[in-house]
Amino acid sequence: MAIPFKRSALTLLAASVAAVSALLSPGAQAEGKISIAQQFGIGYLILDVVRDQQLIEKHGKEQGLDIKVDWSSISGATAMNEALLAGALDVVSAGVPPMLTIWDRTKGKQNVKAIASLGSMPNYLLTNNPNVKSLKDFTEKDRIAVPAAGVGFQSRTLQIETAKQFGAQNFKKFDDISISLAHPDATSALIADGSEINSHFSSPPFQYQELQSPNVHKVLSSYDVLGGQATFNVLYTTEKFHDENPKTYKAFYAALAEAEKIIKADKPAAAQTYLRVEQSKLALPLVEKIVADPEIDFTVVPQRTFIYAEKLQELGVLKNKAASWKDYFFEEAHGSEGS
Repeated sequence: MAIPFKRSALTLLAASVAAVSALLSPGAQAEGKISIAQQFGIGYLILDVVRDQQLIEKHGKEQGLDIKVDWSSISGATAMNEALLAGALDVVSAGVPPMLTIWDRTKGKQNVKAIASLGSMPNYLLTNNPNVKSLKDFTEKDRIAVPAAGVGFQSRTLQIETAKQFGAQNFKKFDDISISLAHPDATSALIADGSEINSHFSSPPFQYQELQSPNVHKVLSSYDVLGGQATFNVLYTTEKFHDENPKTYKAFYAALAEAEKIIKADKPAAAQTYLRVEQSKLALPLVEKIVADPEIDFTVVPQRTFIYAEKLQELGVLKNKAASWKDYFFEEAHGSEGS
């Protein structure tokens, strides 16, 4: 089966551009410019709407500012974080755990914090191995594809559940059989059922595609681990960019909030936006089904992120202990009833 998004070349190009920019960029850009990187999947629908309707530019003009927006697509939290710290990007996106890791490591230095949630949605651990019904059934012969092995959203979620089931000392038990692979490639591998990749900790829309195969079944949901609806991915930036670009930042946050309202007001239209912006070959009915799924909430309000902060600190992944979710989100988000 063909990869649903034929963007691997774009991914490599974006990574190359980021690497070159890292050598040239002096740091955060001047007010009126913003460079944003997103990953793959419908979890970035809010950004797709922002991009499609040029909402950053719109809110910038309301403040008398012409904002130049640069967009990139990069797979994996590691590449995102490296580009952010190098000054090659102003805003990056990844799961809650990678954001917390960079918040922890830059505390007192670059002071990276989250801007907003991009939505709450479950991520499913899937397999085509009929012998695997639970985590206890995985063996050293299995291979689990994740976007960023050991450090990404999926791996950290798996580590938290592993600690619960096998003891905190064994929380990295499945790192040895995890392989870093972009979601589109992992989806193709799982459905093809012939590669060494027989499992995939996936995300929407890929998990919906995979579950259409009669050979694929669900082992675990991230919502099982977190106790309910929870933020999947977030946007984050450095304190320098936040403080030195107040108008640009304000326009960006307002654009995100407006995109949330647009999606909730017309979900079929939002599904069409996703297909158009992502140049996806997915069937419109499938995307409409995903956008309307009651398990999914496209919201800028963080949900259950503090569970990650607590658990990862207990496991020693994070050195700094957060008192609340507001410790690692910039103040613009504090007005919401987050968690």
